[in-house]
Amino acid sequence: MYDWAHGQSDAIENITHSLCDISFEDHRPLYDWFLDHLHIHHPRQIEFARLNISYTVLSKRRLIQLVREGYVSGWDDPRMPTLSGLRRRGYTPEAIRTFCDRIGVAKRESIVDIALLEHCLREDLNKRARRVMAVLRPLKVVIDNYPMGQVEELDAVNNPEDPATGIRKIPFSREIYIERDDFREDPPRKFFRLAPGREIRLKHAYYITCNRVMKNETTGEIVELHCTYDPESRGGGTPDGRRVKGTLHWVSAAHALDAEIRSYDHLFTKENPLEDEDFKINLSPNSLETLKSCKLEPGLAGAKPGESFQFLRQGYFCVDSVDSSPDAPVFNRTVSLKDTWARIEKGGK
Repeated sequence: MYDWAHGQSDAIENITHSLCDISFEDHRPLYDWFLDHLHIHHPRQIEFARLNISYTVLSKRRLIQLVREGYVSGWDDPRMPTLSGLRRRGYTPEAIRTFCDRIGVAKRESIVDIALLEHCLREDLNKRARRVMAVLRPLKVVIDNYPMGQVEELDAVNNPEDPATGIRKIPFSREIYIERDDFREDPPRKFFRLAPGREIRLKHAYYITCNRVMKNETTGEIVELHCTYDPESRGGGTPDGRRVKGTLHWVSAAHALDAEIRSYDHLFTKENPLEDEDFKINLSPNSLETLKSCKLEPGLAGAKPGESFQFLRQGYFCVDSVDSSPDAPVFNRTVSLKDTWARIEKGGK
């Protein structure tokens, strides 16, 4: 009955080429027989191997299980390999088309590395996404010798790949936030970021040196750093020509925009989840990490749903189209900056 209905539907809709899974190759003689004996429009059926991507599943039957059993928030969950999920996560149509062009059409079943899809996305977003600064796990820094109450507006390039995007102004003040991971009280070897007595560069701003570490008396957790800055180092240079190895992103504390950040990773821990009878045992417990009260540049307050940005040193993020609002912005991580596929290609050469 399926072969009968398949042919009738294609004929009625004037389909020229009926593209099917390779498993329907054996059905083609019956499909052709029905159409020929009914003397109606006869499309050409072509079979090809279905697309399989590592660390996910593309079967609708299995995806609906994830939705109905509550493993994901819905068909548009950003971890889902659906068009609505990919769109909400920040994937662009151009990146998906490039991916399809590169993998082509095959007759043999195989699993395409998801790193290739992510590589195509990075290539596209690198050309179009504005660069901004966002601190996901904030640590306050007080610059003791910076004038109290002073605010400077510094120039920052929006996208070095596209000069037409111009520059923007970002505020700089006495108190800023940096990433907590960018400071070590007892730094390991080859740690070139901030540490006691060490000087680093703040992106677009000044050189600062850490002088004092403030801790919570009860827990011992570091809560604040006190630093000094070199007023002659604005923009990254100094009259004496000295250089520093570390450059950190930051956000002015007085001007920061509070936002929720959702960091997404692979939905499954296993490259091919379907190798196990119950594919759900391979679901990753770390496919979503939600961070509250992250600190972003104030200019992101006007970002629109679906708009993409590169958070410097963090990855590509987009405004969530469902849960984000002007009063409570939510950003989804589309993809990290780390490009596995580029390393795979380099290794192959």
